[in-house]
Amino acid sequence: MKAIVVHEYGSPEVLKYEDFADPPAKPGDVVIRVAASSVNPIDLKRRSGVAKEYAPIQFPGILGKDVAGTISALGPGLTGWKVGDQVLAFADATYAQLCPVNASTLVKVPSGIQLPDAAALPCVATTGFQLVAEAAGIKAGHTVLVSGAVGSVGRCAVFLAKQRGANVIAGVRKKQLTDAANLGADSVVAIDDEAAIAKLPPLDAVADTVGGPTAEKLIAKLKSGGIFASVLGPPANAKQFPSVKSVGMRARPDAQALQQMSQAVASGKLTIPISKRFPLKDTAPAHAAVEAGTSGKVLLLI
Repeated sequence: MKAIVVHEYGSPEVLKYEDFADPPAKPGDVVIRVAASSVNPIDLKRRSGVAKEYAPIQFPGILGKDVAGTISALGPGLTGWKVGDQVLAFADATYAQLCPVNASTLVKVPSGIQLPDAAALPCVATTGFQLVAEAAGIKAGHTVLVSGAVGSVGRCAVFLAKQRGANVIAGVRKKQLTDAANLGADSVVAIDDEAAIAKLPPLDAVADTVGGPTAEKLIAKLKSGGIFASVLGPPANAKQFPSVKSVGMRARPDAQALQQMSQAVASGKLTIPISKRFPLKDTAPAHAAVEAGTSGKVLLLI
């Protein structure tokens, strides 16, 4: 098969379009003929070496977490799936023509979503779900601020928090206030505006996707006993707020969460914008586009 192979850490130029051994269908797995993958921040961190302490690459290796495609082979004795099923999953080594995936993580592509477009969903949808439901523990009646709410993970977090009955504040940059108006949040606040942050009500939780100095300001707005949950780890000043629980999280495959979120996309209740599409061989410029700040998901079409 053809794949994007990494032999060393570095800039996007280390992403090489090469021949790679076809994966076998091991017990419990299916092999997917990939229609599309997409670029996520973790892919950039792994490629550059920033994440090598907790997510190293075994060279030569293949990156990628999102996959949408068609089952081409089943592992020995596997039931419940068949060759030809169109599926999506939060997986590994998805920048390739073929990808092995544990069958327990598979979700059928819902009617209403084009197969390649489904590749935009697994990582961000699962992360947004777990950030709200597990790390932040959002319940009905909570007041929660989602930072980076116009981002793909942020959109998913806003949607699920509203589904769980929370009062949701979408935290965005000043220049994104107009874009945030259609997210379905109860209110919108510019989190790069000191005066706007000062006016925030006491919060039960923050579901954070931006980190850095903004996170350090937002943690101060939490009630005693509140939760600061972030995909980027606790704020640097977390110890100054001992009455606040700071939770860092890393997403893991969760078929039930992915199914719920993908159905929301199929029904039009949740939108994850796709901004660019690149052929797999052009993964290097796709990474460069994401690093340059492209908004919306960037797909890799196989």
